[in-house]
Amino acid sequence: MKTSLLIAGAGYLGSEIANLATGYRVTTSTKSGGNGHEACDLSSIEQVSKLSKKIPNPEFIVHCASSGRGGVEAYRAVFVEGAQNLLRFFPNSHLILTSSTSVYHQTDGSDVDELSTTYPIRETSQLLLEAEQIVLESNGAVARLAGLYGPGRSVVLRKFLDGSAAIEESGQRILNQIHVQDAALATLHLANQKLSGIFNVTDDHPSSQLKCYQELANYFDKPLPPTGKKNTSRKRAWTHKRVLNRKIRETGWEPIFPRYFDALDSLTSAL
Repeated sequence: MKTSLLIAGAGYLGSEIANLATGYRVTTSTKSGGNGHEACDLSSIEQVSKLSKKIPNPEFIVHCASSGRGGVEAYRAVFVEGAQNLLRFFPNSHLILTSSTSVYHQTDGSDVDELSTTYPIRETSQLLLEAEQIVLESNGAVARLAGLYGPGRSVVLRKFLDGSAAIEESGQRILNQIHVQDAALATLHLANQKLSGIFNVTDDHPSSQLKCYQELANYFDKPLPPTGKKNTSRKRAWTHKRVLNRKIRETGWEPIFPRYFDALDSLTSAL
């Protein structure tokens, strides 16, 4: 019999995980349900309780629900309360939370790994850390994802093509990214190995903003974006750091797309 897996939040990433989880008996949930998904608001004790009585107890749960671009209250509801409720009603399941490298606050271009300090200034990132701690205390796993991109979704590419991109000052700020397929496979790897702890999930070659736009300009034969000021109003705060993925690589995972530019052909074909 296949191992059971609950994907709590079948959005962009969750749907990719479901597509690739061929060795599992998969149940997916979304807040509204429909299209084969169970309906479950993770912040609702009643709804998570109802879900736990409706489906067989899963061996693994991936909590990859989205805040829906919401603010502090949405983060608290989805991540903190969501993690608490999943652990309350599925106490025997191994929980994996997809978090974000935004919890690293560094602005000096330094290398960061899972032991680096995390003092984010944004309350949303602070709530991610609170949710992480809840999961870690249950011996679960946390996947800190770099900027997610893939077919139909790439902030860098979209801004370059629609003309809204700007190179911030000298363009040295480092962009840490991960293809959605690699993020999904990394999450399944954590389940397959039943790993616990924190793991950075990013590609092998973070790139400076300037280099990224230079490669895009060469690829599309277009001029570089104009130079502008720092975007200090970024939702997850302005940071400048190189996120390292050594820890998860040492467990046997490696990205299919080691560099953002390795995926460009597939990204442009989806435009």
